[in-house]
Amino acid sequence: MNSTSTRTRSGARSFLPTQSPEPEAFRNGHASRPTGVATPASGTVSARPRMESFSDPALETIATKLERGERLGFEDGLAMLRTRDVTGLGALADRRKSELWGDQVFFVFNRQINPTNACVLDCKFCDYALRPSDPAHYAMTIDEILGRISPELSEVHIVSGLHHRWRFEYYVDIVRQIRLAFPKIQIKAWTAVEIDFFSKISKKSIEEVLATMVEAGLDSMPGGGAEVFSERVRKELFQHKIGAEEWLEVHRTAHRMGIPTNCTLLYGHIETMEERVDHLLKLRALEDEAPGFLAFIPLEFQLGHSGLRARSASSVDGLRTVAASRLLLDNIPHIKAYWVMLGEDIASIALNFGASDMDGTILEEKIAHAALAASPIGVARDRLVHLIHEAGKLPVERDALYNVKARYPEPVAG
Repeated sequence: MNSTSTRTRSGARSFLPTQSPEPEAFRNGHASRPTGVATPASGTVSARPRMESFSDPALETIATKLERGERLGFEDGLAMLRTRDVTGLGALADRRKSELWGDQVFFVFNRQINPTNACVLDCKFCDYALRPSDPAHYAMTIDEILGRISPELSEVHIVSGLHHRWRFEYYVDIVRQIRLAFPKIQIKAWTAVEIDFFSKISKKSIEEVLATMVEAGLDSMPGGGAEVFSERVRKELFQHKIGAEEWLEVHRTAHRMGIPTNCTLLYGHIETMEERVDHLLKLRALEDEAPGFLAFIPLEFQLGHSGLRARSASSVDGLRTVAASRLLLDNIPHIKAYWVMLGEDIASIALNFGASDMDGTILEEKIAHAALAASPIGVARDRLVHLIHEAGKLPVERDALYNVKARYPEPVAG
């Protein structure tokens, strides 16, 4: 990974790069624009010549703050999510991304596994989970799970329903048996919602649950289940799921134990722009306190059969959200353009709006597709490389922890 992580006494560490990208991080072997040195403390770069001009005065103010090394705040976040100067916002975010990673856009050769869709929760936006009493629910055996994995994968990503009959030991054994069968594959597993559930059914602390999972083979955690940190929205849409305080505590504990995690925002349902910005700032504050996030993933709400909205969030809204996230989350290394929910074309465009990661091949995604996501259920490595090249960026294959496995420069014409 092109960074030097900064570790605290507790084991938490920042994965933000501490120096400018090397020449190999650029398509032509050198920076095409001025870059500076990013610092984990503020994520800002000073003494930068202005290259952009804006039709929105609010973006002029934001650009000036960035030039001065000032941190953006709540009102800046709102201005970015509401601006009509979308290309100007994208230019600012792309510049910040380039200061961190050059032209590199990362992806992983991975597979997502969803062991069961039986769930004791009743979130109104979820078309994937079924009540335990529904005869249509499924539950995979460990042999079935192992049968979905092949040794050439770099990462297995596991998220699941909260099964009413599975004991904590079964979830642990899923991780343990994958580690035994495929010792070289990194395991990214269990959202904060699942970790909290495991704590309840096992009567163990969050720390004990995580320590048990790490002993079994866990490498990192995904960032799902955060939804939006609004008690108003939680009471309306997912009142029986953990809220902001519990979600943040699980990730705080994981970071202090040295477990890297991701973080997310589910946007485009009934949340307000103010609630989106508040959510982002809470994530930023946690990273300040207990660093350990690898990436932030904005997840576009999929309409499915929920009836919550008549129309999906617009593509412009998605691009604004990616760009605003890059500029507000100055201490989180990567912003993902999650092609599963954005769609391939918008995800490719988002690579010029501050995104530095396209997630991975996934191979078999079920949760978003249960909500009628229009994207493919999985993509090949060559397809991701093509989408990244199409955006004018440099594809970099990584593992779950952002160690570089391969770069894919475009072939020389002729």
